[in-house]
Amino acid sequence: MSVLVVTGTGTGVGKTVVTAAVAALALDRGRRVAGGDPGGSVAVVKPAQTGVAPGEPGDVDLVGDLTGLTELHELARYPDPLAPATAARRGGLPAVDLAGVADAVAKLSVDHRLVLVEGAGGLLVRYDDDGRTLADLARLLRAPVLVVTRPALGTLSDTALTLEALAHRGLELAGVVIGSWPVRPELAERANLADLETVAGRPLAGALPAGAGQLDHAGFRALARRSLAPSLGGTFDPVAFHAGHLP
Repeated sequence: MSVLVVTGTGTGVGKTVVTAAVAALALDRGRRVAGGDPGGSVAVVKPAQTGVAPGEPGDVDLVGDLTGLTELHELARYPDPLAPATAARRGGLPAVDLAGVADAVAKLSVDHRLVLVEGAGGLLVRYDDDGRTLADLARLLRAPVLVVTRPALGTLSDTALTLEALAHRGLELAGVVIGSWPVRPELAERANLADLETVAGRPLAGALPAGAGQLDHAGFRALARRSLAPSLGGTFDPVAFHAGHLP
């Protein structure tokens, strides 16, 4: 019934683990509603996987490992670790058809309570040679966008630019989540907590601890619940999180 697009402020910020965390909590809600079996309540779509050779596990496989979810859809794969448009061109492969992706997601949304769409890289990474981006896909889907960011030095500009691009295109912000909070945060990371909320104009929607992607199903579900805000199905309290990491 609903679609959520997950993007990042760049590559390697933790989009896949955050996508898995949102999926895990949605599966839990589905189990409660369905009396134990969520059925096909959640689907995850990766429009383009880059930097992974044929036969190797990709991002949707990690989501499956962490959640047990089986409704996983990787729509295109390019071996070169580049933007989808560039990787397709170098590989002599067809570029991603975002209109086709939008149709596929819309069809999935008919039979699923939630369809998560995980982008590649950042919001404005190109998917084809005409310059279409994940922002264009979100607009086609009329879907809110969850932004995953990093806490380290430089994140404030990256996050502000991403949110400005969202607003400029009239896209709805679903929240800002820190994708990988370090075990021993340094001064810049701790100080950035309040500033990220200032940039976003709202409290953080969550913070996943570093290493979350190495847990088993049960451990990951429990961690996801603690690490994501109620708007995403969890119990994350940004005020308490700040208090534990005051600079």
